[in-house]
Amino acid sequence: MARRHWLDPIARQLLIASGQLPADPPQATASPEPPGRADAPPADDHLAAVERDLLELKLRQDPGRPLKSAAEVADAAALGWRLDVNRAAASDWARLPGLRPEQIDLLVRLQAGGVQLSGPEDLQRLLDLPAAVVESWMPVLLFHWYGEPPAGDRAQRLDLNRASAASLQQWGLSPERCRRLLAERARSPFRDLADLQQRLQLPPSLVEEWIGKVSFGRGPAGPQLPPARLPEAGR
Repeated sequence: MARRHWLDPIARQLLIASGQLPADPPQATASPEPPGRADAPPADDHLAAVERDLLELKLRQDPGRPLKSAAEVADAAALGWRLDVNRAAASDWARLPGLRPEQIDLLVRLQAGGVQLSGPEDLQRLLDLPAAVVESWMPVLLFHWYGEPPAGDRAQRLDLNRASAASLQQWGLSPERCRRLLAERARSPFRDLADLQQRLQLPPSLVEEWIGKVSFGRGPAGPQLPPARLPEAGR
């Protein structure tokens, strides 16, 4: 007679929880253990451990799997996953429950524009979310401050400290605003979008549209001087 194969207890629990094995039938015991034994873990703790192991199995099969609840966020944190708020990609944000695509797009564009968030209050105000939603993400959120914005495709961004008037008008600036921008940056280069909006009094909708699409170089290019004339021979 062939030997019977017994699954590891944890593996068996995972297969039962995922529906791949039927649940074990209840068995009568002659002498049930009294409740409150010190060496018997509570049923809730055992179930939580099984669910965490099942989530770990799912995450190993699909590392980018979206998290569906605050409990899954906490389990993912226990398994070591973290989201760096000031460096996260759109695919990282998409894993959090309760985030809409347009909110993810705003976060990514702000990051590309050099905007950094210092804490959960910044995140809550920016996305206009209930405090409980952001609180449920806290086990995985990291708020690290970086000296420089992330490297990106800067070649495709419009440098507002060097762009010509024609380029600025193509980006939605009226001739009058172009003149004001050129006059202001001649006095001193713009530091960032906040400085630009304050000095030019631009509408917030226009500034938001530029997030992640513009850059601020060290200053406008200087005038091109004609080559020096060489002294003529014999003079």
